[in-house]
Amino acid sequence: MPIAVGVIETQTFPAVLAAADAMVKAGRVTLAKYERAESGRQFVSIRGPVGEVKRALEAGLEAANACPNYGEAMTHVIIPNPNENVEGVLPIDFVEAAEPFRV
Repeated sequence: MPIAVGVIETQTFPAVLAAADAMVKAGRVTLAKYERAESGRQFVSIRGPVGEVKRALEAGLEAANACPNYGEAMTHVIIPNPNENVEGVLPIDFVEAAEPFRV
């Protein structure tokens, strides 16, 4: 089964929190990683089956954009079946804290 990665970058922490919560509730996905990017932006990545990641990312975007006070999704992407080299180098692989929740 192809496993995809989906990433949402937001301007504020409340927006990334709302996005993360909406994503895990909307699809059979696992939060793989959360990090702060430059300029105070936040990003969260999810992993799961391609269709589930697509559905979850749509819910996350809607939730992030519904947050008041600059709570908007800045960018997002879905990569179906990323290459193992990409997983090893970029921050999209599962972190140790996510393993108990892995789908």
